[in-house]
Amino acid sequence: MIQLNYRDARPIYQQVKDGLRHLVVTGALQAGDKLPSVRALATSLAINPNTIQRAYEALEQEGYLYTVSGKGSFAAPQADVNAARRERLLEDFDASAAELLFLGLTAKELGRRLEEAAARQAGREESQS
Repeated sequence: MIQLNYRDARPIYQQVKDGLRHLVVTGALQAGDKLPSVRALATSLAINPNTIQRAYEALEQEGYLYTVSGKGSFAAPQADVNAARRERLLEDFDASAAELLFLGLTAKELGRRLEEAAARQAGREESQS
């Protein structure tokens, strides 16, 4: 499910958060799918439950998860993903695109990469249907 790299400069909770976000974005976790309990995931990853709780709370604030009291945490529908997160990603995209253009990539090459990413995403969605 989630791979932790203890040599990674990112904190463990960030790695957990990024791993879970990746599962939601790629469709490995569908809207409404129940996530493991904090305690179960902490046990399987051999880390402190507070670390998992912190990752779950951050993902809930970003709109990737929602919690039902007494039932657990679930993957949120795509439409519920926080607009602020989308805006941050677009800002990162703009900055990366500007730097790639500065480094000699053409707008056509960037466009092709974007089309390839869209095609991969469409293929994933199609295979899940």
